[in-house]
Amino acid sequence: MKHNPDDRRDNVDKIQFNINQTIENMEKAKVTMDLTDDPNQKQAIKEKNRRRKDALDVFRNEIKDEADAQNRRCE
Repeated sequence: MKHNPDDRRDNVDKIQFNINQTIENMEKAKVTMDLTDDPNQKQAIKEKNRRRKDALDVFRNEIKDEADAQNRRCE
């Protein structure tokens, strides 16, 4: 069986795309939260945005790790 090589060249771009999408989703959720009077929905949106913020921290750490890996490969 032939193994696919680990092609990491576009990982930073993919992670950055995910960051942008997550930020966009957070902003849309805030607008939705402002438009609703349902306290349960507001709470659900707040919790989801909290998880999204945590995900952003993870994404940013992944970008740093990828940049470090690319620098090591170039040395």
